[in-house]
Amino acid sequence: MRYTDAVSTGSSQAISKTLRNTYGLLALTLLFSAFTAGISMVLNLPHPGLIITLVGFYGLLFLTSKFQNSGIGILCVFALTGFMGFTLGPILNMFLSLANGASLIMSALALTGLSFLGLSAYALISKKDFSFLSGFLTVGFFVLLFAVILGFFVQMPALQIFISVGFALFSAAMILYQTGEIVRGGDDVNYVMATVTLYVSIYNLFISLLSLLGMASDD
Repeated sequence: MRYTDAVSTGSSQAISKTLRNTYGLLALTLLFSAFTAGISMVLNLPHPGLIITLVGFYGLLFLTSKFQNSGIGILCVFALTGFMGFTLGPILNMFLSLANGASLIMSALALTGLSFLGLSAYALISKKDFSFLSGFLTVGFFVLLFAVILGFFVQMPALQIFISVGFALFSAAMILYQTGEIVRGGDDVNYVMATVTLYVSIYNLFISLLSLLGMASDD
């Protein structure tokens, strides 16, 4: 076997390993998040609010990043996704109280799943370099953060639509970017942090689509 062929084979194996680890952990965290969301719904827990949600999320994200190369990092991932599941439960209960709430949730869930599969498949098959999205993601993050803070004080339907559409586009771009990084980076990509990125993107995409569907049906 030629040296270039050996390098190519090793690179493909590294990419496959990272993909397996990432999507395997992602599947487990999504199931765990759904479990904690179900508990939150059954107990009818109130939403913790924006401040507690942000503090909890970024605190657990910091711990996950700090311990990303150890087994503790995996535990932190489950703590993070479990916490986000608890915050999702009250939102789902709110929608279920609507006449067509169940259909809205199922529609948003289906659209989220199809979008994730389509975007991931495109990035995996095309093997394109999506690093050009990094600038868009950086600017988009700060724009959306400012919009969310503004929306906390100003209740404007147009602003809420902008936030939901913005998060949906941001999440889609992040899925493409992160999957592209795995395809191009292989072992250089930490699968724990890649899992967190994809999970948060799926979470935000689902919430955004659910909000847009709710607004479209005047709910």
